[in-house]
Amino acid sequence: MSKELLSGNEAIARGAWESGVKVAAAYPGTPSTEILENISKYQEIDSQWSPNEKVALEVAIGSSVAGARSLAAMKMVGLNVAADPLMTLAYTGVNAGLVIVSADDPGIHSSQNEQDNRFYGRFARIPVLEPSDSQEAKDYVGIALNLSEALDTVVLLRTTTRISHSKSLVEIGERQSRGLKAYKKDPSKYIMVPGYARLRQPEVLARFERIQEWTESASINHIEWGDRTIGIITSGVCYQYVKEACPGASVLKLGVTYPLPLRLVRKFASEVEHVIVVEELEPFLMELVQLSGVKLHPINLPRIGELTPKMVRHAVESAFDDEEQSIDSVPSPDVPSRPPVLCPGCPHRGVFHIFHKLRLTVSGDIGCYTLGALPPLNGMDIFMDMGASIGMAHGIEKANPERVTKTVAVIGDSTFLHSGMTGLLDMIYNKSKGTVVILDNGTTAMTGHQDHPGTGKMLSGEETVTADLEMICRSLGARRVRVVDPLDVNELESALKEELNAPEVSVIIARRPCALIVKSDEPSMECDEELCKGCGICIKLGCPAMHLNDGVVEVDPALCTGCALCAGVCPFGALSHKEEKDA
Repeated sequence: MSKELLSGNEAIARGAWESGVKVAAAYPGTPSTEILENISKYQEIDSQWSPNEKVALEVAIGSSVAGARSLAAMKMVGLNVAADPLMTLAYTGVNAGLVIVSADDPGIHSSQNEQDNRFYGRFARIPVLEPSDSQEAKDYVGIALNLSEALDTVVLLRTTTRISHSKSLVEIGERQSRGLKAYKKDPSKYIMVPGYARLRQPEVLARFERIQEWTESASINHIEWGDRTIGIITSGVCYQYVKEACPGASVLKLGVTYPLPLRLVRKFASEVEHVIVVEELEPFLMELVQLSGVKLHPINLPRIGELTPKMVRHAVESAFDDEEQSIDSVPSPDVPSRPPVLCPGCPHRGVFHIFHKLRLTVSGDIGCYTLGALPPLNGMDIFMDMGASIGMAHGIEKANPERVTKTVAVIGDSTFLHSGMTGLLDMIYNKSKGTVVILDNGTTAMTGHQDHPGTGKMLSGEETVTADLEMICRSLGARRVRVVDPLDVNELESALKEELNAPEVSVIIARRPCALIVKSDEPSMECDEELCKGCGICIKLGCPAMHLNDGVVEVDPALCTGCALCAGVCPFGALSHKEEKDA
């Protein structure tokens, strides 16, 4: 059997293929994005980007009911969007195997919160599996699907950023060919009107007892005996940290973190002197272990951010020593910080420059353009979740109607199609006078340029119908819809001033392709030192290609895309394309 070096996401994709998954759906979101990108390489799996995570899960549910093994993937906050069908799915159960991959993000590398989705398993009474490396990531997909079919339940496969993106060796197997499971019409199982839902409740509880019993003998929960002075209960990537930090300790490694294998936990605890739990984020396992009657030795681990082997070692040593142990470490090099910025030539930059110039209250959303909130653009006031910008702007107007002429909602094209349309409909239906700016760069840029319904291409690259943003907005009832070039700051400023004072909802679509997809053939910009006054207005655009040197602007031709946004804001005409100046 051959082996390959795979990331956790690549391994999950491979596991889906080997385990006979036929349908897979997702909405891109770091750290889960690469799962579907890699699944799409397997022709036997019908894979798709959905407009949002709720739809992705509903597609997977439908295909499961129809008899096909199915998978839905999303980042942890995406499961919030999909929670509505999830909680009812916990009642209905499945037909063919169904697994949901939830990729959590301890440390908040690319998210708006640090949510621990193990609690969804407890909330819905469904099993939660957690791999600790890429091999397990692949294997657990098959285990989850088999468990799903055996016990008539959806299974949550929870990963974290380190598992999603770290690589380790994986044994490569062959695909298990599976036909469709027979579909049986069963309204009392699949139609959750109150009468049938009440009948399903006892089955949910009975099924949970069967799941609980399965965990006791599941091979992915196992004890690794060592020094029995300390016994460590752990799971996921924390298992790797424990093995590095405490190589001699006895370890109960949990592949299933919900429900807890109670008999196994008690057996382990009875054969060691002290029991501690090592886990990231919330004390999820700790609370369950304590509820099982096991007394835990206190250990001081943070509830914020990721753990490291050094942190685990320090915490374990400190827990068994009155005097805090010191851990040798390599001093961090003294390097300047490098905050994230919009790319050179990004079409969003000019939009936030004008927002800031007009001193608008900006209700923001999720995407590359969230970086417009950072200095020097400082162009965003509030940001919450996918699609929230429009509803929040409407709320600002509701609270103080006088603010409507100085408030704008900004949202990307992919995010608008994900969950912004209902917000716009709400504004129009409730007679708002607000202004919405849709930043249409023709891709889902922040997560790596995935297609969406507005790009005209499917995940496979196949051409499809292109969702027309102007037509969508007008069909929702918006009568004032206009398209502008966001690099033309004068046109953009004029449009904003006009629409902010309009007596009804206005939509401005700022349309220009992402600079990383459609490469500019313009020459780079150059500054005329004699005309430059060093005022710094162009520097306030935050373009990485520009900086001040002895009071004069310099442009790095290796970074500059020639977008000429800087020339549009320079009051002295000091910036121009190189060939224009040479001519």
